[in-house]
Amino acid sequence: MHCHGTGKTIRMSRKKSLAKLASQDPNFASEAQKYDKPVASRELLLEVLEQHRAPMTLDQFIDYFALHQDEDSAEGIRRRLGAMVRDGQLIRNRRGGYVPLKNSDLIHGRIAAHPDGFGFLIPDEGGDDVYLNGREMRRVLHGDRVVVGLVGVDHRGRKQGKIVDVLEHVNQQLVGRFYAERSVAYVVADNKKIHQDILVEPDATGGAQAGDIVRVELIAQPTKVQKPLGKVVEVLGQHMMPGMEIEVAIHAHNIPASWPDDALAESEAFGPEVKEADKQGRKDYRELPLVTIDGEDARDFDDAVLCRKTDAGWRLMVAIADVAHYVRPGSALDREAQERGTSVYFPGRVIPMLPESLSNGLCSLNPDVDRLCMVCELSINRDGEITRSGFSRAVMRSQARLTYTQVAAMLIDNDATLRKQHKALLPHLRELHNLFKVLLRARAKRGAIDFETTETRIVFDDNKKIDAIVPVVRNDAHRLIEECMIQANIAAARLLLRQKIPGLFRVHEGAKPSKLDDLRDFLALRGLRLDGGDQPDALDFATLLKRIGGRPDANVIQTVLLRTLMQAHYHPRNDGHFGLSLAAYAHFTSPIRRYPDLLVHRAIAHSIEGGKPSSYQYKPEDMLQLGEQCSQAERRADEAVRDVMDWLKCEYMQDHIGAVYDGVVTGVTSFGLFVELADIYVEGLVHITSLQKDYYRFDPVSHALNGERTGDSFHLGDKMTVQVAAVNLDERKIDFQPLEKKKRKSRKKSTQSKTGSPKKKTKRTDKPGKTAKKKPRKTRRS
Repeated sequence: MHCHGTGKTIRMSRKKSLAKLASQDPNFASEAQKYDKPVASRELLLEVLEQHRAPMTLDQFIDYFALHQDEDSAEGIRRRLGAMVRDGQLIRNRRGGYVPLKNSDLIHGRIAAHPDGFGFLIPDEGGDDVYLNGREMRRVLHGDRVVVGLVGVDHRGRKQGKIVDVLEHVNQQLVGRFYAERSVAYVVADNKKIHQDILVEPDATGGAQAGDIVRVELIAQPTKVQKPLGKVVEVLGQHMMPGMEIEVAIHAHNIPASWPDDALAESEAFGPEVKEADKQGRKDYRELPLVTIDGEDARDFDDAVLCRKTDAGWRLMVAIADVAHYVRPGSALDREAQERGTSVYFPGRVIPMLPESLSNGLCSLNPDVDRLCMVCELSINRDGEITRSGFSRAVMRSQARLTYTQVAAMLIDNDATLRKQHKALLPHLRELHNLFKVLLRARAKRGAIDFETTETRIVFDDNKKIDAIVPVVRNDAHRLIEECMIQANIAAARLLLRQKIPGLFRVHEGAKPSKLDDLRDFLALRGLRLDGGDQPDALDFATLLKRIGGRPDANVIQTVLLRTLMQAHYHPRNDGHFGLSLAAYAHFTSPIRRYPDLLVHRAIAHSIEGGKPSSYQYKPEDMLQLGEQCSQAERRADEAVRDVMDWLKCEYMQDHIGAVYDGVVTGVTSFGLFVELADIYVEGLVHITSLQKDYYRFDPVSHALNGERTGDSFHLGDKMTVQVAAVNLDERKIDFQPLEKKKRKSRKKSTQSKTGSPKKKTKRTDKPGKTAKKKPRKTRRS
C-alpha cells in the first residue's frame, strides 16, 4: 500500500508540475512533442531567473516547479541548466547559483593566448577583445571557452577582464618537446600560443628522452595554482629528423592523417574502374577531345577542358570529377571528408581529403580511361560574358594529360615537336588561348584585383633537407586554366541562386572599414588616393594598382592594400566576391580536395534530377554550420603549412649563420623590422635594439621607424644589407643584424609637412624587391 501511495503521489506531483508548465511555458507544446517527460524550456528558465532578480540554485528551481517528488523531471532541469552553461547562456557562481549572461556585465567567448603569458577574450557576439593579464591566464589555455567579467580599462585603454567561469577546455592532446631536469619532466608545446608548460609525472613519460618530440594527453587542466598535467602517449622522434616538421604540424593542428577502416573499406569497394552500370543515364563525351592541364608533379586531376569557336563567341566545356557519385552524404567517406575539409599540401607531402584510391585513382581524370564527371557547358560571347550555361552528368575519357609547361611551349613558344605530337588537340588549345585573352580583358574591365606576388616552392636534396627555395613561374597556361575554372564557378553560383538550393558561396567581403582610414593616410604620404569613399569597390582598388605600376614602391603599396582586405570564407548567404569583382561566386571545380566543392556538386545534382529546394537533404542552417567548419579547416591547413615552411626555412638558415645578404623590409613594427632576403625568400627580424645610434619611434600610418636624433627612418620597401645573427628552430625565429641601409634621398626626413600635405618626392631609382608575404601554393585555382 505504501509503494502504491508513493507512486500515486509522484504521478499527482508530475501532473501538477506539467499543468504549471503548460500554463507558464510558451514553448510547452514543442517540448511535449520532443520529449516524453517535458521540462521547462530555456526561455522559461531565463524568464524565471529574470523575475527572481538574483541567482537561483538547482534546489530553488526544483522548489519553484514543485519537483521534489519527481526525480526524472528534476534531473531534466539539472541537465538543461548544464547545457545552458555550456552554451554560454548561463554561468554558475561559487555558491551554485545560476546567473543569466544577458543580465550581467559578463562576456563569453574564446581565449586567444599570447606566448608571453597574457591573452585576450574574443567575444562570441563580436565587439572589442578583452585583455586578460598573466594571472588570469594561469587557469586557461589557448582556445578555451570562458566567461569574463569586465573590471575596468588598462593603461593602454583596453578593456580588461577577469575570468568568471571556464565553459570548455578544448585542448585534450598537444604535441611538443619533452624536457627532463632533475626530478621534473615537462613538455613545451610546439604551438607557442600554449603559453604554459605541461608537467609530466615520472611514471607518465612513456619512455621519452630529453629532446624528443612527443604527443601528450592532458589529464588535468590548469588552475590558478597548478600548471596543466599530462602523460606522454606517443614519442614521435627527435626534432631534427627528416619529415618531423610535418608530423609536428599534423598533430599540433589536429589534422586527420590516418584513415578509419570503414572509410578505406568503402573506397576500396568501388574497384579500380568505372562500373558499366554507373555510366548509364549519362551523356557520353568519351569521343570529345577533353584534356587535363596541370603541373608536372600533379597526381590528382579533377578538371578537363575543351573550347570551340562559335559564331557568337566560344563554347567552353569544363568537366569536373564526379566525386559526389561516390562520396554519399552520411557515409564513412563523407564523415571523414567533412572532418578534413580540404587536402593539405605540405612541401613534399600531401594529406588528401579522400583516400588515394579515389583521389589519384577512380575520381582522377586520368588519360585514356573512362571517368564519371559533372560537366559545365558555357556559351561565352566576344566580350567575355556568359550568355548561357548548363550542367549535366556525363562519362568522359581524357585525351591527354598535358602540363602547363607543354601548353605554354605550344601556344607561346611554338615548340614544333610538341605541336606535332599533339596536332589533333592544337586547334582546341588555340581557341582556349583566344578565349583566355578575351576573358582577361573582361576581368580587367570589371575591376578584378590582380596582386602580383611571388610564390615559392622548396627543393629538397636526397636527405630530405632543403637544397633551395625557388620562385614558381606562372605562365599563360596557368592563367588560362584559372580563368576557365572561374567561369565554371560563376555558373555554379548562379545556378544555386536561380534554383534557391542551399549551398556554399565563396564570399570575399573586401576592405576592412577599420583599416580604410589608415590606408588612405598611408597613400596620402605617397601622393596617392583610393577612390570610392567609405565603400570603395574592387574597381577602385584595381585602378589604384594600375596607377602604381612601374613605381619603385609598387610592391610596398600593394602589400598594404592586400593587408586591408578581409579574408575570403564560405557562407550560405551570397555576399559576392570582392577580389574577383563578382556578384556571386562558388567553388565547384575541385571536389577531390575541397569539401565545399563537393557540397556544390550535390546541390547541382539535386537540381539536374528535378529536385526542389524543399526536398533537398541540406537546410540553410546546415550550410551555415558546414560553411564555418570548412572555413576553419582551410585556416587550419594554411597555418599548418605556414608552420612547416617556417621550420624548414629556419633549418635551412642554421647552416648560414654569419652569412651576409641583401634584403628588403617587408614589415615594420614597434619592436623592429622584418627583412626578406633577396633571391632566398627567407624572412627574419632586425630587432629595434639592433638599430644603433638613435631611439626609434614606430609610426603606424607611414609604416616606419623614425629616429628621434638623427632623423633617419626605416620604411616598408627599404633595402638593407643584413647578417644572419641567430636561428631559433623551436620558436621559428631568425634574427638579423643590420650592416647597411641603402638610403633614399626623399626619406632622410619626414615625408609629411606640418600641414599634413605630402611633400614632393624625388624620383627613386632603387627598385625594392617583392614584399608580399610568401607561402607555398596550396592550390592552383581561384
